[in-house]
Amino acid sequence: MDYCDEQMACQTARIVGFGKRMRREGGRMAQKPRPTVRRIELGYELRQLRERADKTLEEVVESGAVNGLYFAKLQRVETGLQDLRSAADLRSLLKLYGVTDDRDVEQLLAIQREAASQDWWTPYRSTMPSGMPRFVGIESAARETWAFHPNLVLGLMQTEAYARTLYQLAQPIEETTTEFISKNVQLRMRRKEALMQSDDPLTLRAVLWEPALRNLIGDVDVMVEQYEEITKLAGLPNVTVQVLPLLPPKIRGYLPSHDFSVLHLGDELPTSVQVDNAWSATSVSDKPREVGRFTRKFNAITASALPPEDTPAFFESLKREITK
Repeated sequence: MDYCDEQMACQTARIVGFGKRMRREGGRMAQKPRPTVRRIELGYELRQLRERADKTLEEVVESGAVNGLYFAKLQRVETGLQDLRSAADLRSLLKLYGVTDDRDVEQLLAIQREAASQDWWTPYRSTMPSGMPRFVGIESAARETWAFHPNLVLGLMQTEAYARTLYQLAQPIEETTTEFISKNVQLRMRRKEALMQSDDPLTLRAVLWEPALRNLIGDVDVMVEQYEEITKLAGLPNVTVQVLPLLPPKIRGYLPSHDFSVLHLGDELPTSVQVDNAWSATSVSDKPREVGRFTRKFNAITASALPPEDTPAFFESLKREITK
């Protein structure tokens, strides 16, 4: 087998791997379309094929293989930020990259077709802050999420009353509408369903800082309901909740001052990191350096947090304190 044949064999093996995974997920995909993750899959695969073909982004654009293709668009396609809607454009790219086997082409076209469909959260898009649509799409596709929030209860664990109160408190500052609040609360509740669905629920590891839990949002009834909700979720086999106490029983290590999530999409796709900024925008990155840095942050805070088995007793204590 010469070098060219070896390259084609590697390409075929990788694409077949994607095809096998799609067939394994067939039942779930019929119930839960995941266009965002398909865009990421397709972009990741196209980037790998381009690099194996020893071509730069500039060279692909300058080749003229795809009419109207420009640098920024190809870059966005490869990072999953934009879908490649035209099957003809995808075929042209694959031909340029040396992928000619009909089975390989059809498997990638199947990914492309689903990537071009609408996500479940599309009706909420008009009220989402910058970067949020991509984050929600990746979160919906994640197998496992590690999350830390130092200021509030994690969004995936909020009750409807807690979430609605948060948005109402921010309304005069952010100058949002009642419709904005209603849609965002609905979106948050839909996101939480991933933890409780019977078919392949999301695995969550969450660390909550004690001051965030003592921060009174709404009245006592809202907080008691929220404490009970966290306790209930912590009892699920796919959810692990740890509390980072204000006065730790041992010397505290590293303590981040901002919230973040590490989203694991499985072995064949890159892990992503999500952070919020002061402008209410959401940033997502799959750069290995950033993923590694935030993974180390999460491991550091879990080492200082109370063990998961202490979580129910901690919230019972909070309930007693707040209802005195």
